[in-house]
Amino acid sequence: MMSFGAAVCVVASLAAQTPQPFPRPQQPAQPAPQRPAPSVPAPASSTPPVAQGQPGAPTEATLGLPIYPAAQFIASYDAGRGQRFFIFGTTASFAEMVTYYRTTLKERGNLVFEEPPTHMFEVGRFRDETMAFPPGVTIKDYTWGGSKGYPNPKRGTAPERFPTIIMIVPGGAPE
Repeated sequence: MMSFGAAVCVVASLAAQTPQPFPRPQQPAQPAPQRPAPSVPAPASSTPPVAQGQPGAPTEATLGLPIYPAAQFIASYDAGRGQRFFIFGTTASFAEMVTYYRTTLKERGNLVFEEPPTHMFEVGRFRDETMAFPPGVTIKDYTWGGSKGYPNPKRGTAPERFPTIIMIVPGGAPE
């Protein structure tokens, strides 16, 4: 009888669902091929290229938060509770990003870690029952401790590494 119980336990454990890693990356959907638009010269500008121009990249309108103009969309992840967070890389320094978001969000934010430097701007109310993360923007310095930066997942494209990463968590209007 003891072996029957052990066999039932083994079968039950084999039939159990394998847990999924958390968070799960969301790959941007591949856009349908489009006809090339007529070539129109872009106006001369000193502003860097805009992240929203990347295929599959979220926009400021969809996120409800500003995206640094030269940031490159890397990926989005399931944060749980129906929430997503979006990762962007930039060649701008950590200090430049903190200054940019302080000015743009009109918030001081908080330096939450000195090593590696990580600065958070919370822009909405955290609702424990419906959110996994507070809405806002987090800036992290990936050159701390001599690191070369966060590797660009798009191999063969510039830059090879991002010194600074921006994480945007939409979720509510500023209060």
